[in-house]
Amino acid sequence: MSAINFFFFLFFFLGGHFPFRSSSTSTSLVGINYGLVADNLPSPSSVPPLLRSLGVGRIRLYDADPNVLRSLANTGIEFVVGLPDRCILKAASDPSFSLTWLKSNVQSYLPATKIVAVTVGNEVLTNNDTSYARSLLPAIDSLHSALVSLNLDRQVAITTAHSVAILSSSYPPSAGRFRPDLLPLLCALLSFHARTGSPFLINAYPFFAYKSDPKRISLDYALFQPNDGVLDPTTGLRYDNMLFAQIDAVYAAMKAAGSAAARGVEVRVSETGWPSGGDPDEVGATPENAAKYNGNLMKLVMANKGTPMAPKTPVRVYVFALFNENMKPGPASERNYGLFKPDGTPTYKLDVDFAQDNSTASGSAGSSGGGGDSSAGNSTTDPDYYSISAAVPVWEWQKRAETLVRMGVLLLFTCCCLM
Repeated sequence: MSAINFFFFLFFFLGGHFPFRSSSTSTSLVGINYGLVADNLPSPSSVPPLLRSLGVGRIRLYDADPNVLRSLANTGIEFVVGLPDRCILKAASDPSFSLTWLKSNVQSYLPATKIVAVTVGNEVLTNNDTSYARSLLPAIDSLHSALVSLNLDRQVAITTAHSVAILSSSYPPSAGRFRPDLLPLLCALLSFHARTGSPFLINAYPFFAYKSDPKRISLDYALFQPNDGVLDPTTGLRYDNMLFAQIDAVYAAMKAAGSAAARGVEVRVSETGWPSGGDPDEVGATPENAAKYNGNLMKLVMANKGTPMAPKTPVRVYVFALFNENMKPGPASERNYGLFKPDGTPTYKLDVDFAQDNSTASGSAGSSGGGGDSSAGNSTTDPDYYSISAAVPVWEWQKRAETLVRMGVLLLFTCCCLM
């Protein structure tokens, strides 16, 4: 085989481009919330090795922190950024604000940082400020119009995240209904989602239900552990975990709302997790339970499991959260949801065999433009940090192999030019 023929063989064998051809795997369904309500968190440049150890392919931010977006550029990780609640009124009333915000917080980072969605506020419909609720849909419409003007509407989705408190009933799942006072707003939002193809996001925490009634709610049912399950008498569907029951209660509420178009809208979980510690009266908040909840959840997600009501739609979740956040208000559990401590060590061990998704871990180092820092995605693991699984050495081996192949191709190409 001549050097030229060998070069083309190698090129097409490896997928016709570099880095290696990536295939979408189930790990891309696993996301994590990266909260910053703390004064002791590590630099964002130290985060990529932790994400790789989890096999995480997606991150949700509650704002558009420039340090995070630059540090994780060229990693292939998908980002959801957030328009804070305080900006909703301005976005709803001033189209120029929406355009300027998107230019500064989304467009300027593309394509190096892969931003795929913007959440407008968080649990706006169930907070105490009704002015935000009234302005939510106008703000969403304004931001979407701005995306269209920037030719980004097919690349970036606009949505918002809801608490399960938008439901007036959730048991059994088939009886799920939206609160009557929120129904007009939710129907309008569902029409927007159906028109634009954006997902309906919910923040769902079985921990809260268990904490409020530990005598009646099975801990195994809440933690995805083996149990007898709960039968929905109307549909005959059996549920072996509470999270899937909560998701299906939302699907049932959407169907009952009466919008035929909205029945095609996908429900995704924008927050879920289990605290590793809490106040004395917070039953179940232990490292052991947190490890079971998050570990079992990730296994289900990576197995492409759907809910009983939507079995063909793999559940997509964002686990809450990456780090313990020491400045969050409320009970002690609020400061103990992190998979990692601020020093980078795992809060507990997850019994999960993370299959590494090279498409989301290594990304395309050749990307340019936007607000990204191309060097940040190649950070090496700080010796003070260690990972929750053994995925990092595998990823590093893949990177070394990729480098060797590139060097070999360059050498072959040089030889061909000299022939």
